[in-house]
Amino acid sequence: MNFRKFAIQALKFLGFLALGILLLWLAFRNVNFKSLAKNLKEANYYWLVLSIFFSLLAFVLRARRWQLLINPLGFHPTFWRTFHAMMIGYMANIALPRIGEVTRCVVLGKKEKIAVDKLIGTVIIERTIDLLSVLLFLIVIILTSKTLINKFLKESIFMPLREKALSVINLPWIFWALLAFFAVAALYLMIRYRKSLRKFRFFSKMFDIAKGVITGLKTITNLNRKWEFIFLTISIWVSYAIMTWVVVFCLKSTSDITFWNSLIILVVGGLAMSVPVQAGFGAFHWAVSQVLIVMHGISREDGLTYAILSHESQIIFEILVGLISIYIMYGRNRKDKTADKV
Repeated sequence: MNFRKFAIQALKFLGFLALGILLLWLAFRNVNFKSLAKNLKEANYYWLVLSIFFSLLAFVLRARRWQLLINPLGFHPTFWRTFHAMMIGYMANIALPRIGEVTRCVVLGKKEKIAVDKLIGTVIIERTIDLLSVLLFLIVIILTSKTLINKFLKESIFMPLREKALSVINLPWIFWALLAFFAVAALYLMIRYRKSLRKFRFFSKMFDIAKGVITGLKTITNLNRKWEFIFLTISIWVSYAIMTWVVVFCLKSTSDITFWNSLIILVVGGLAMSVPVQAGFGAFHWAVSQVLIVMHGISREDGLTYAILSHESQIIFEILVGLISIYIMYGRNRKDKTADKV
C-alpha cells in the first residue's frame, strides 16, 4: 500500500473514530457511572449466552444464504470457507466501517478463485435485503403498535429526519439543476466514450468492477433455491429478534419488555449500526438507550446497561470467532505446509 492510500485509510479511520467518540459522549454524558457499574455487576449473564447462541445461528444462516447467491455465478464455495470469510469480514468492520464487506469478498475470492467484484455484487444484494427487512419490520410496528411506540418513532426518528430532509431540499433549485445536469452528462460521456476511456487504467478498472458488480447483482434472478433463500432470510431475522429480546432478562428493570416491544429495539439498533462508525459504537448505545428511556421510562443508566450488554457481547463474540476464522483460513494451512517441508 502506497503512502497516499495509507493516508486516506488513516484519515477515514480517524474520522469515523472521532464520530464514534462524539456519539459515545452524547450517550454517556450525565450518567451515574457508579449506578452503571452496579447494574453490570448485578446483571444475569446467563441470558447473554442464549443471545450469543442465536447470534451464531444467524451467522450460520447468513453464510448459507450467501452461498445461494454465489452459486448462480458458476462457483460453489464450501460452507465453512464461506462462513469463515464472512466472520473475518465482520471482525474487519469493527476496525473500519464497511471495509468488512470487501474483506470477506477478497478472502473468499482468493480461496475459491472467484472474481472479487462479482462477490461484491452478491454482498450488495444481501445488504439491500437487510435494509428492506428492517424497513418491513418498521412498517409492521407502525401499523400494529400501541401509541407509545408510534410517539417514539415520530418524535425521535421521523421528525428529525424530516427536518434534515427539508434543510437539504431547501437548497437553491439551481444547485439541484446543475447537479442533475453534470451527473447525466458524466454518465453519457462515460458510456459514449467507454472504449476510449478503457485505455486509461483507472477507467478500465472501474468499468470491470461495475461489470462484475452487475453480474453479481443478477444472481438474485437466477437463484435455483428461491424458497430456501426466503426461508433463510426469515430465519435470520427471527434469530436476530430473539437475540435482541432475551437480553432484556439480564436486568430486572427491562425484564417485563415483551417480545413484540423488543422489535423496536431491533429496528432502531439495526439502523444505528449502519451509522459509519466503528461497529456502531456510540450510535447503538445512544439510540437503544433512548428507546428504553422513552418507551419504558427506565433510567438512563439502565438503558445504557442493556445497550452495553447487548452490543459488547456481540462485539467480543465476533472478534473471537473472527480470530478463529483467520487461524483456520490462514494459520492452520501455513502450519500444515511447514510440517510437510520438514
